[in-house]
Order: sequence, then C-alpha cells, then structure tokens
Amino acid sequence: MTSLDLTLTYSNASQPRDNNDEQESMSVSYANFLGQKPWRFNSSSAKERALLYKAGEKIHGFTVNQVTDVPDLFLTAVKLTHDNTGARYLHVARDDSNNLFSVQFRTTPMDSTGVPHILEHTVLCGSEKFPCRDPFFKMLNRSLSTFMNAFTASDYTMYPFSTQNGKDFQNLLSVYLDAVFFPCLRELDFWQEGWRLEHENPTDPNAPLVFKGVVFNEMKGSFREHHVTCGPDSLAPDPSKQNTVCVSYLLGDITDTFEAFTLNLLSSLMVTGPNSPFYKALIEAKIGTDFSSVVGFDGSIKEASFSVGMQGIAEKDIETVKEIIFKTVNEIIANGFEEERIEALLHKIEIQMKHQSTSFGLSLACDNPHRLTLSMSPDESYFEKQAQAEEEKLKQKVSALSEEDKKLIYEKGKSKKHKVKTARYYLLQTWSFHPDGELMAAQSTTQDASCLPALKVSDILPTIPFTPVEMGNAGDVPVQYCAQPTNGMVYFRAMCSLNTLPEDLKIYVPLFCNVITKLGCGVMDYRQQSQQIELKTGGMSVSPQIIPDATDLDVYEQGVLLSSSSLERNVPDMMRLWSEIINTACFDDEERLRVLVMMSAQELANGIPDSGHTYAMIRAARNLTPAGDLQETFDGMDQVNIMKRIAEMSNLTPILRKFPRIKKHLFNPENMRCAVNATPQMMSEASLEVEKLMNLIARKKKERKHVQPNIIEDPTFKPCQMKTYFQLPFPVNYVSECIRAVPFADPDYASLQILARLMTAKFLHGEIREKGGAYGGGAKMGQGGLFAFYSYRDPNSIATLTAFRKGVEWAKAGKFTQQDIDEAKLSVFSAVDAPIAPSNKGISQFLNGIPDEMKQKHREQLFAVTHKSLVEVANKYLGIGQRTCGLAILGPPNESINKNPSWVVR
Repeated sequence: MTSLDLTLTYSNASQPRDNNDEQESMSVSYANFLGQKPWRFNSSSAKERALLYKAGEKIHGFTVNQVTDVPDLFLTAVKLTHDNTGARYLHVARDDSNNLFSVQFRTTPMDSTGVPHILEHTVLCGSEKFPCRDPFFKMLNRSLSTFMNAFTASDYTMYPFSTQNGKDFQNLLSVYLDAVFFPCLRELDFWQEGWRLEHENPTDPNAPLVFKGVVFNEMKGSFREHHVTCGPDSLAPDPSKQNTVCVSYLLGDITDTFEAFTLNLLSSLMVTGPNSPFYKALIEAKIGTDFSSVVGFDGSIKEASFSVGMQGIAEKDIETVKEIIFKTVNEIIANGFEEERIEALLHKIEIQMKHQSTSFGLSLACDNPHRLTLSMSPDESYFEKQAQAEEEKLKQKVSALSEEDKKLIYEKGKSKKHKVKTARYYLLQTWSFHPDGELMAAQSTTQDASCLPALKVSDILPTIPFTPVEMGNAGDVPVQYCAQPTNGMVYFRAMCSLNTLPEDLKIYVPLFCNVITKLGCGVMDYRQQSQQIELKTGGMSVSPQIIPDATDLDVYEQGVLLSSSSLERNVPDMMRLWSEIINTACFDDEERLRVLVMMSAQELANGIPDSGHTYAMIRAARNLTPAGDLQETFDGMDQVNIMKRIAEMSNLTPILRKFPRIKKHLFNPENMRCAVNATPQMMSEASLEVEKLMNLIARKKKERKHVQPNIIEDPTFKPCQMKTYFQLPFPVNYVSECIRAVPFADPDYASLQILARLMTAKFLHGEIREKGGAYGGGAKMGQGGLFAFYSYRDPNSIATLTAFRKGVEWAKAGKFTQQDIDEAKLSVFSAVDAPIAPSNKGISQFLNGIPDEMKQKHREQLFAVTHKSLVEVANKYLGIGQRTCGLAILGPPNESINKNPSWVVR
C-alpha cells in the first residue's frame, strides 16, 4: 500500500494529563486503531516529546525514518513507515488546540467514468465495524469536530477531520479508518451516491425514467467549467466576449521540495498583482475581463503545472492572447524581475511564516515544450445539446430494459437479490437500474446508529474562556485592545459608519470598497501603492458590513470595515498607508477603474454556481427585515446586476465622481471605532500609532452630529412575503425559504438554532439529498434572526419547497428523540466552540456587539433546550399563519413557476 499516506497533527494543550488509558496521547492514534497499547513521554510539550523519537526506532509496527525540528512553525515533524503495508505516516507535534488527522490515497483515474469520486462518497456510507448507512453524516451530529470532509482531487483522495476534544479524536479516527480500509460498498449506496435510473415520481410507475444520484447532480453543477464549449452567460460583463483561453505548462515532480519552492516564487512574481508581467501584458491590455479561472501554479497532482490565460475575450482575440503569453514568457527569461518585487515577495513569505503557515504552493517552468493550450467558446445551443445528449443516453439505457426490468425498478419490497459488485463495475455497465421501492425503503428506514461512537452533551465544557479586552481612545475614537500571542504580528481594524451616506450612493459602496486600496494615493500611482502594501503589510482591505442588532430584528448597523496586518516593525508604515488612502486616494484614472470593474463583474458572475444557495438565501430574506434590502444590494443578485451594468458603461467618469462623496461620509473619526490585536509588549506602541492615524485623518468640520451606531431604517417597517425566481443557465437549482424569527439575545433563538440542525440531520438530509439527489440541503438559524432553508445543486425546485414544508410538519409533531436532540446540540456546539485565531480574538464583541457574557448566556440557553421547547418554537415561528417568509430559486427554465403569477421571474 505504498500509495497510502497518513497525516496527524496534535496539541499538547488538549492532551489529558491523567493515567486513564482511554485518554492517551494523540501521537499513537493509528496504533490504537490496530489494537496496540499507546506510549507516553513525561515531558510537558508535544513538540519536545516528538524530538525524543530516533530514526530507525520501531514503534508498534512503524519505523521512524526522520525527526525534524521546525522552530519557525513551532512544531516537530516525524516521518514513519508502516512495516507491513509501506504506508507513509507523517506525525506533526505542535502545541495547538485543534487536532487533525487525514488519510490520503493515490487514486489516479483510469478513465472518465468518475470512479474515484463516486468511491469517495460510497466509502463513507458504511463500513465493517459501523455498518449503518451514512456514518459520516451521522458523526457530524455525534461529534464536536471542527472539520469533517472528504475530497477527490485529480489524482488523489483524502479524508481529513479535526477536533479539539481528545475523546472525540479517537471516535472519529476509528470511524474514518474503518471506512477507508473496510467499506461496505453496498449497491444501494452506489445507486444513491453515484447514479441510477428512477421514475421521476418514484411512486408513479407511469412517470418517465430519469437519471438521479448525488455525484451525478454535483458534477452537473460544475459541468460547464470543464468543456471546450459552454453555454452563454447572461451575467457576463460583456455578452460579446465570452471566450476563454489558457496555456498550461507541465512541470516537474512536486516531491523536489526546493525546486518546487523556488518555482513557486517565480509563479507569484509572474502573475500576482498589478506589477507582475502577465498582469501588465494581459489584464491591462483590456483584451479580456480577468485571468482565466486557473492561473498560476497547481501542485494538486504529482506532476505540477503552471497556467496562465484570459477569460472574457472575443473569439478573434484568442490567437492574440496566446501570442502575448508566449512573448511575455520570453521577456521574463530575458529581463528577470525588479529587486523590490522580490523583496516584497520575501516579505510576504515572512508574514506567512508568522501566521505559521506551510502552504507555500508549487512550481513553474518557462522553456517547456510540454504544454497544453485550451480555449473555450460559448455556444448558443450548448444547453440544448447537453439536454439532448442526456436524453439520448437515457433513451439508450431505457431501451435496454426488459419489461421485467421496468417492473423491477418500480416494485417495492420484491426486488431481485443482486450480487454486490464494485462501484467501477456498475459505472462500466451498459445500463444500471434499481428498484425504486428498495432504495426508497432504505432511505425511509430509521437507521440504528448505536454502533457509532458518540460524545455526550456532558462532554461539552459548560463555560467559555473569556477573552480580556481593554477599551481606550485615540483622540475621540474608541479603540478596543486585545493582547494575544500574535507571533510578532499586529492586526488593525477600523469600523466606519455609513449612517450619513445618502441613499443614492449606497449601491456603489461595494465597488468603492473593492477599489479604494487599488487606485493609488498621494504621490503613488496604483503600481507603487501595490508595491508598498506588499512590502509593508500582510494586506489591506475594505469591506461593506451589515451587522444585525443582537436584541432587535429591526435594528442594524451599516458601515465599512478597514482591515490590515503587519509585522511589528512595520506598524508605522501600515498606518501611514492607511492615512494616505483615507486622505489622498486617487479618483482620476478611468482606465484603471475599468480594469478593476471588469475583473470584479467577472468574478461575481463566475461565483454564482458555487454560491447559488447563498444568493438564494439573501434574496429570500430581502423583505423580512430592514437590513434585508441593503444586504441584497451589497451581497446579493442585485450587486451582480449592478456590477454588470457598470461594466457595460462606456464612460466610467460619473462613477469616479461618486467616490469622493462616499469617502467624505465614511472616513470621519466622529463615526469610527478601531480594534488592535497584538502582543502585550507591542500594545503601547500600537496605540500610539493608532492615535497618530486618527489625528492625520482630516476631520470634516461641517459634518452632521455623531449618530448612533445602530439605526432603525424605518420604524414603520412591515415584513412581507416575496417569491423570486432567477432564470439562469444552470442545469441545477439553488432553493431557499427564509422565515422571520427572533434576534440572537431572544431566549427562543437557542431552540431555533438546535431545531435547524435537528431538522437538517434527521429529516431534510434524507429528503433533499438522499431521495431528491441534491448535493446539499438543510436549515440554519442566522445571527440576523432569520430561519433559512436551502438546497445546493438540486435537480428539484418546487419539490424541495415541499420538502421544507414537510420538515416543518415533522418538527411540529415532535417526531424526534432525546438522542436526536443531544446529537443536534453536539453539532451546534462544534460550531460555537470552533477555534479562534489570536488575530480574531475579541472581534465578535468589536463588530457585532456580542460580549463574552452574552455568549455565555446563549451557551446556557443551548444546554437548556428541550423536546418541549423545540416543538413550541416550530409551532410558534415556522407554522403556516405564524410565519412571515420569503422564497427564492436560482435555476434553469421552469414552466410551472413561469405560469404561477405569485412568483416574480427575473
């Protein structure tokens, strides 16, 4: 099994110190799985313990190959090999509260049938020790995991998880390892997760047969990104320019670490930022809208590659782009790079090291005959051709069915006993079918999950550790100081109110935030500004914020957040850059703005297939709270369409003229507050620099008086229902229903939060994913006080809305057990107690106004949730007549919705 890798990191902080054998060291988790007794050292540090291992030492069937101290990352790495199988095992010992384990397999595809991807899904559907269906999803509710997932890449599959709880680590380890080494691989699981023939309505034998399956629909959702023809995108910035061309160079083996690191630096120098050669040659030539979706180094497979290209180009410019790429490569070879750019890149690496990150990426090559050039062009009939091809494939498979086969597909409980075969076997058959009734019965049967390990609610810590913060002032500006072990970094944030901004300017706030740090300032043009930001900071960003009040659904804060970080020695330079951006930003370069607008519009349009459920939820919530409309403007489909309209403008000067007006209202110390996270030793200097910055920001003498940070948009606001359907060129749907509920501080919020998780795990997952074939779906209780249902890459739309309603009836009837409730609590607490980086400690209080005392009270309310309270909130807020809701769907043309006058079709 030389193609197997194991990775483990663990923390001394979370390791128990008693003599209970069940709470032994994380460092021998794999040995524990093999039934062998773990060992223990007495030193106090995980890192120090690992240094005691010696090369050649035999440990429970493993041989230690190498022990390496990595002080920059505060860890010790131990490489081992399993003697019997050859499996490679990397043990990373580090004082970090979050313990991680991952097992990886080489899964080089032999053909295009998708075997590795379907295998990834079916492996997690039951194993020898844990034969219940879908133990993976069940463990989400029996664990305090901070991460659980599985991934299929181009030539490998990995199964990672992490948790802060030692007992939970052992539980998840046993489930994961049994899954990957001893999976059941049942036919029913293949039918559900892979693909199957099934009646469109499984209860109607006369309904047409269709393709169904989770992976089938998942890949339909990303189908358009992997073909040389594609459907036209109605949201593209320029409808006449929808071609993409990309040139990829084959590189060396990623196991040559030094070469990979060096070539990764070259890759960054070539394509990152406005000073890079390819940015100048391609982006600023305005031939297209943005780099191709794949750009730079790709080290996700054994033989790495470097890619560069453009999207949003005219068909006539495809050859021009290829010529520019080849010419630019030759110019780079001849001219090299400026010293200052190399210095900026090394500074970036230093900051990454301070963040304790090892993700340096991999490589690039120049003079290389091993390259692939791929172009993609829109085809007006693309979606019709895809539907026709699927229909032809369906006809082919249905025609191969005998009458007996067709009866077998429908019959319930009389299915033929099929010999269990591998997923690969079924993928390669001329046809595949299953009895509707057999799969439906399996999906509808309550599963006995008692074989799975589980934590108890009593394993959850009853209190949270409070984060100490100190309040001070920089002039009249309140500043929150949070001393943390930031490893020589300083993190600065400033919240600026939008309350005085005229309504007609608000639609431009996201664009303003996107470009304000990229247009140049003072004596620096945008290239010089970018260079200074790279040389002196870890990045500077501005983002719009809509923050719901914790006590009132009709109150919210609107503003923009300035965020940046730097090494301690560069804090004065970071503050100087903010001062220049705030006081002397340049708003006179229309051509630069056009480049940024086209890139932003293209990025928004490209992001919808991956975030369609989020767009659906934002739209569904639009008319439920005063903040909803602004949220749609800033982050919803409205913003996508606003940016498309701006991208289509022939003259952007009117937009540029709006920016100084926005800046005048935003950057006013009278309406600002700041936060600093740094080491205790750095706080005094940091506070002085913040005070200098506030003094340098020009005060607006004629500004209106300071307004309260929380505002009521309209005291007479009345929520109303709206049903919106966005007809888009996707083969799948994104569906959402949002219901107005209660704010965070309301006692019912905790019950609704538990109910959302309970409904997802015990009802909606089965209805939407297992039966419906969607890639994902469920319910969530948002901090804004809205209870949201959603589905993701869903072949259904109206049927999913029906599933939402059925879920409510299920909850109102209380068809769940105390075990179900406890599992939902575990799942909720795994998110509530997710680890927080030192850079983000105290930020919840700074941004959302939620102090630790309120979090602790909410925690106690979560513990106190009962069966009775869950039924009560389901009836009180989710029942028809008690609810105010909004609905939204993004998806392909839908005849029944188009004929329904209650839907607004966009």
